[in-house]
Amino acid sequence: MIQNHKVALTTLGCKLNYSETSTISRQFEDVGYSVVKFDQFSDIYVINTCSVTENADKQFKSYVTRALKLNPEAFLIAIGCYAQLKPEELVKVNGVDLVLGSKEKFKILDYLNDLKKNKVGSIHSCEINETDFYKSSYSIGERTRSFLKVQDGCDYKCTYCTIPLARGISRSDKLNNIIDAAKSISSSGVKEIVLTGVNIGDYGKGEFGNKNHENTFLDLVSALDKVNGISRIRISSIEPNLLSNEIIDFVSTSNKFVPHFHIPMQSGSDSVLKLMKRRYLTKLYRNRIEHLKRVIPNVCIGADVIVGFPGESEECFLETYNFIKSLNLSYLHVFTYSERDNTEAVDLKNIIPKNIRSKRSKLLRSLSVELKRKFYKSQLGNTQDVLFESENRNGFIYGFSNNYVRVKSNWRKNLADKIVPYELEDIGSDGLVIGKKSEIKIKA
Repeated sequence: MIQNHKVALTTLGCKLNYSETSTISRQFEDVGYSVVKFDQFSDIYVINTCSVTENADKQFKSYVTRALKLNPEAFLIAIGCYAQLKPEELVKVNGVDLVLGSKEKFKILDYLNDLKKNKVGSIHSCEINETDFYKSSYSIGERTRSFLKVQDGCDYKCTYCTIPLARGISRSDKLNNIIDAAKSISSSGVKEIVLTGVNIGDYGKGEFGNKNHENTFLDLVSALDKVNGISRIRISSIEPNLLSNEIIDFVSTSNKFVPHFHIPMQSGSDSVLKLMKRRYLTKLYRNRIEHLKRVIPNVCIGADVIVGFPGESEECFLETYNFIKSLNLSYLHVFTYSERDNTEAVDLKNIIPKNIRSKRSKLLRSLSVELKRKFYKSQLGNTQDVLFESENRNGFIYGFSNNYVRVKSNWRKNLADKIVPYELEDIGSDGLVIGKKSEIKIKA
């Protein structure tokens, strides 16, 4: 059989990819494979790829090189978004034996009858319009938190984005499947669940993209709030036009859903938002932020921003910069625009030179540092529940408060994977908050 075979898996990109990698890892374990870390000798290496940024494409080649150094005869498999979009490119990378698209990756075991390396790898990748099924997925193994996939694909047509081409139409898991997965995660001892997907606010579309009006995202969070054993549930990212005041108000009174939202902005200029074909303008975005801060004063709010998009004049960039400064945001994820094949944006005029893109990226990254420090300072003196991780990093232990403040403390084994009330005292030289344990008993 395959009892002595080892497999190593790694993930590039988002939390959604991570949840699927973990699910595929369990498929290997179920049939007798030994799962090892990617930096260890293995018979098979699986790389779950990303297509969002140019850097993710380059990362793939570095992971292939790393695997071949560990075992030159290893069988290398590429799966994920990049494997769906550009399988011919991946199969040409030296050492790659198998490339599986979005539909085929969950049937990976069916393609492993022969693990001998060939001079030319093989491709199994369907047309993306055939990707109309749903595969339930969640991550397990890291006790601190689990990523739970609730939705896949996207029906939006943002002019810069390849995700609909890589993952297909918007579709959702059945509510009872998600609840069962949450219960399974809870029974494993995980303290926090992070809800993930491509466009999770669009939850409710069925297996073939048909709208199921019985279940909405609000129905989903309401049902998950009743699952016993899970201390925290975090919403990973949600579009501003899909984040209703009703959802915000529900989270404000929930004991499980934490006061942390990540709300993609992409631009603070209405003219650029229109070029991007986003489904909102700055007025709606501002209204969401103001309502959040009104009903959840301690909420942490992050935003995605793209700089250097075609047509983003200096005036448009300043609109974005000043719009961000006028909001009460906590941090930014800044992306420098990069051209992606088969998107509308590659045909737009008024291309921004790369040196200007880089300059704008640096300005917003500096602004993000300011925003985070301001938010952290506003939390000093408060006592927050901190979920600590299990790793001893040079004598320190790290964790996150419920509202996403990164906390650092001296290593104590009894804090690992525990939720502990911590008084947030000061900000260290590394930008992290230093706290001291409250006299209150450890919660979990």
